[in-house]
Amino acid sequence: MTAPSTFGLSSEARNLHWLLTNLVEEVPGIQSVAVVSSDGLLLLSSDPGRNDEARQARGTRPTGPRGSSADLATIVSGIGSLTIGAAKLMDRGGVKHTMVAMDEGSLFVMSISDGSLLGVHGSADCDMSVVAYHMALFVGRAGHVLTPELRSELRKSLESESAGSTR
Repeated sequence: MTAPSTFGLSSEARNLHWLLTNLVEEVPGIQSVAVVSSDGLLLLSSDPGRNDEARQARGTRPTGPRGSSADLATIVSGIGSLTIGAAKLMDRGGVKHTMVAMDEGSLFVMSISDGSLLGVHGSADCDMSVVAYHMALFVGRAGHVLTPELRSELRKSLESESAGSTR
C-alpha cells in the first residue's frame, strides 16, 4: 500500500488515514478500500498511488482508472444507491451492509454516517466474517468524526494529490 501524505491535515483526517492503513495491513485478504461520500465522491483510499499510475499508463485523461480505488468508489456508490432504493421500496429501514461474493473475490459495503460508505474489495480467500468485523470497527471509530468539514478536507486533500501528480 502506498501511504498518502498526511502533512497539513487535521488530527481527525490523519486518524482516519491511520485507521484505513491499519484496516488494510491487519486484515488478510483485503485488496482495496475506499471511503465514499453520500454523493459518490472518493474521500479516502487505500491505494491513492494506483490512481495516478493507471492514469499515466492510459494517458492524461482523468476518466477513472480500471482496478483502482476510483473504480471501487464508483462501484460502492452504485451498490449503496441501489440497496438504499431497494430498502425504501421494501419499507424495511436503512441498509447496514451489503456483501457481494464472486468466484475470485468479495465486495463489502457498509454505511458509515450521513450516507457515507466504506467499501472493501477482498480476495477470494479472505475470511468474510473477519473482514466484516474489522469494517464494523472502522465504522464505529470513524462514524462520529466524519463531519461535513472533515469530508470536505479529505476531498480537497485527494484533489490536491491528483493535481500535484499530473504536473
